[in-house]
Amino acid sequence: MDSVRHVQVRDTAAVRIWRAVREPFTAGTWAGSAYAVLALPVSVACVPLALFGAPTARWQRKLVRRFLGADIPGTARGGGLPHALLATPLNLITAFSTLYGWAIVPMNLGWPLRAGSDYSSAWGGPTFAGAWAFHAVLGGIGFLLLMPWVVRGLTAVQLRVARSLLS
Repeated sequence: MDSVRHVQVRDTAAVRIWRAVREPFTAGTWAGSAYAVLALPVSVACVPLALFGAPTARWQRKLVRRFLGADIPGTARGGGLPHALLATPLNLITAFSTLYGWAIVPMNLGWPLRAGSDYSSAWGGPTFAGAWAFHAVLGGIGFLLLMPWVVRGLTAVQLRVARSLLS
């Protein structure tokens, strides 16, 4: 019988770099980004609905479970209004930061489409190639690699608030 051997990969610098490069393309990154954006309209909608007795805490816990994979125990009705009220400012900052940060990636990779014809004052200028390289590398690729970690940090704060107010 053939035995399958599992090889333990050493955590070298190359492995860590590969994990960082691959992070923007994982499902967890995009699920966290979706939660960062969807938490704002859900919390805004839950404020008036909770006043009328809707089970908003359950909806908010389901949103956390679906997109962040965290299970928050709690009663069916308790905590919906306080969480919606107190988390809305955080959700606003998180949604804005997430949308703006991810929008920087295509805006900088496609910089020549919006740049105009004068590159002398552009960062990386005065040549077209230098300006595009600067925007593509620092703005496009740099934010592509940075945003998963920003989203992960912001959603960790959102999850901490949800756990404290919904459980």
